[in-house]
Amino acid sequence: MFSLSLCIFKMIYIFETKLLETKSIFYSLNSIHGIGKKQSSQICNKLGFSKNLKIKQLSKEQVRQLIKVIDSSNLIINNDLKKLNSLITKNLVNLKSYRGLRKIKGLPVRGQRTHTNAQTVKKRKWL
Repeated sequence: MFSLSLCIFKMIYIFETKLLETKSIFYSLNSIHGIGKKQSSQICNKLGFSKNLKIKQLSKEQVRQLIKVIDSSNLIINNDLKKLNSLITKNLVNLKSYRGLRKIKGLPVRGQRTHTNAQTVKKRKWL
């Protein structure tokens, strides 16, 4: 009666990030932590790729070029960016700055109202 067809998505790993082969290169590069829309479009323009080009259509040589361009662009990505962000927050906490103290207490940092809002921040404090 019913035929089930399973789609098995192949993935490619670039900079410790899984990139689905069915996605376009523009959106796949956005999934790498530290690469946004602007950097993604700049990388596509440098390599001459269309934003609609799928990952599965890239050859091995084009993947190598992609990795070289990302390396040469001096972007802080993935674990390096996460480490940098954690060091910045630890530094704020150690300095006992206002932002650091708010982070310790689990309250909003940027001056938001706390009487009726900030429920999600308060809930995360207890997790």
